Amino acid sequence: MRLDKYLKVSRIIKRRTVANEACDAGRIEVNGKVQRASYDVKIGDRIAVNMGAVPRVYEVLEISEHALKEDASKMYKII
Repeated sequence: MRLDKYLKVSRIIKRRTVANEACDAGRIEVNGKVQRASYDVKIGDRIAVNMGAVPRVYEVLEISEHALKEDASKMYKII
């Protein structure tokens, strides 16, 4: 799954266009490297989101094309 779509489906970022713009601006890192929105997310990847005052790091636990609001938080773990 594309990085921008994963960020949207998991509800880490609310809109896919915002996720795409964050990737283009270099604010999203995967495993320590700045990645483009087209990066293919894999289970075990660590995604660092450098937006806002506090940067956050997430570990990918599950990849799903669609997720309900209740299930979205099960797709990642905050580190």
